[in-house]
Amino acid sequence: MPNPYQHKPIAVFGASENTAKYGYKIFHTLHEQGFTVYGINPKGGQIDGQKLYTDLSQIPGPVEVAILVIAPAALIGALTQCQAKGVKEVWFQPGAHSAEALAAAQQAGMHAVEACFMAENGLW
Repeated sequence: MPNPYQHKPIAVFGASENTAKYGYKIFHTLHEQGFTVYGINPKGGQIDGQKLYTDLSQIPGPVEVAILVIAPAALIGALTQCQAKGVKEVWFQPGAHSAEALAAAQQAGMHAVEACFMAENGLW
């Protein structure tokens, strides 16, 4: 059964070149499995030869889903970028959530999920 997210452009906030970090593991797995995935990291860089963008607005074309693997203090800034880009759904990974950010996402009309995207979608 195909994954319902397979053809949706996904942004991973917190994508990292550090292979020990979950931002790397999520981005790498999605990329390896053929998802349309973009990495967001204010430091830039690249994973698997794919550019990491410093801001969501730099991504050409639409993004439907954002996976947030960032510190709670950075969530509101990421959600502001998501709202400006028209992101419809955000996933707050374990450790990357706050009541304020969850409320902000919902107020902005985004479907907000507090769970591990990879586990919930059978990717890990």
